[in-house]
Formats: sequence, structure tokens, C-alpha cells
Amino acid sequence: MKKSIMTNNYIKYLTVGKTEEDWGMYLTTVGYSKVEPNQQYPNEPHPDSHKLTWNRGRILNDYYVIFITKGKGIFEAENLHPTEVTAGQCFFLFPGVWHRYKPDSKSGWEEYWLGFNGYYIQQLMKNLSFNSAKPFVDIKSNKEVIELLLRISDRVKIANLGYHQQIAGITLQLLGILHTISKFKVYDNDPVGRLIAKAEFILQESHEKQVDVENLAGQLPMSYSAFRKAFKRITGFSPNQYHLNLRLSRARDLLINTNLNISEITYQTGFDSVFYFSKVFKKKTGISPMAYRKQAIT
Repeated sequence: MKKSIMTNNYIKYLTVGKTEEDWGMYLTTVGYSKVEPNQQYPNEPHPDSHKLTWNRGRILNDYYVIFITKGKGIFEAENLHPTEVTAGQCFFLFPGVWHRYKPDSKSGWEEYWLGFNGYYIQQLMKNLSFNSAKPFVDIKSNKEVIELLLRISDRVKIANLGYHQQIAGITLQLLGILHTISKFKVYDNDPVGRLIAKAEFILQESHEKQVDVENLAGQLPMSYSAFRKAFKRITGFSPNQYHLNLRLSRARDLLINTNLNISEITYQTGFDSVFYFSKVFKKKTGISPMAYRKQAIT
């Protein structure tokens, strides 16, 4: 990993108001810290709610991602044994999960961090591949990651009108990059797995319409029978069932978080008719779309 572009430690805890909450995703803190060898850690003051000591550890209420750009250290969580963290890695912290981490006393480290939350991010993090048992992503020397982190810091320092929403958008872009790296890293030595991961991305981006699975297999390229077999082996679902689950998940999100009527949601999730959408939705969830919406808001 390249040496950090930043030179001074920087910590900012952000005030979150109704506008930020209504946006669905907001940042709670942004920071950068350079910890020299044998230096006390953390080397900057934090609020009582965020204080971290190695003996006690810590539990936070938001999602965090910590980027280590130089040096090394150790990370431990309630469902993860102590694990070495090295330059070019980042790791996630999850709400309500005990954890602790610190740099190696001989090397120190440089770290960037982001804290974030919101109803949209809560749903997103459930759907992505990140989880508290496997919180690491190897970003190596990905220049785009550092550029986005610096862009967020710049927006926060300048604090122009609407910067909260701007940095939320940049953070989503950053999470997209981390998800892509994480997804494809699993299949470094598995060519078929990489093709299936590519197919998953295509399906995820096509939740608003039906997909010709045979045509998708041809794009990879794979024979249709080999594609179906490999897809189910890796994901646990057939391609059509996987895509249907994505569309229904999108429908549930629209029912809870928007005022769109059932006809509009049917259109935006690629179903041929309200009748068919309602029939499939009830078969999968046990209740009608309208009942699901009423249940979610009461």
C-alpha cells in the first residue's frame, strides 16, 4: 500500500438530523490517524461512547469500516479470533458486536475510518457479502479507494450545503468497490466461480426486469446446462429463483420505504401483472403485498 497522502490526524463526528435520517444513509464519523511505533493507541481523543481500550474492547451502534494503509496490527471480535491485519486491508465493525483492535507496537499503522448508518444502509448491509465473521477485504493498492476516502474528508472539511448527502453517495460508491473486490477475491483460483459471480452481478443489476437466463449463460460464455448446475452449486438457487428472490427483496423494500402503489411496484420489479406479482409475493411471504406494507408500518 502506498504511503498515505494525508499528513495530520483528522477526526470528525457528524451531527445527524432528520434530513440525514430521511435520506436513508448518513455518516456519523470520518477520520484518519497515523500511529507511530510504541505510541499509545488511540492517539487522539474520542467521545466516551467511542472510546476503545484493548482490555475492555468496545461495542458501537453504527457500521464502521477501518482501512489500514500502512503498518500492521491485530483485530478481534466476539465471533472472530484475534487476526493479524496488514497494510492493504480493511475490516468492518457491526452494530452491537463487541470488538477490539490495535496497531503492532513495533510498526504502528495508518488508518482511515468511516462510521455510517440509516435504514437504507441497514438493508444494504444485510444483502451484501460482508458479515461479522468475515469482516476483512483486501484492497491492496487500490487507488480509487484512497481517492474516495480523501474526497469524503475534503467534503467534510469544507462543509458546503448538502455535504452530508454528497458523502453518503461517495460512501455507497466505496462500498460498491469493496463488495466487488470481496466477491471476486473468493474465486481467484476458480474460473467457474468468477463467471458465476459475474452472473450474480448482472442479475442484481436487473431486478427491474425479467432476464433470459439462457442468453445470460451465453454472455459468460457457458453452456446453459453447465451454467445452471454451477450457479446452483455456488449460490444454492437456480438462476431464475435467485433472480426472483432479488426482485421480491426489491419489492419488499419499495413497500416499506416508498409510497408507490402496488401497480408501480409491479412495474419496477419486472412482473407482468399486479395479479401475478401479488400471487408470487403471497406464495413467498405468506401475506399479500398490501398486508405486508400495513404490517411493516404498524
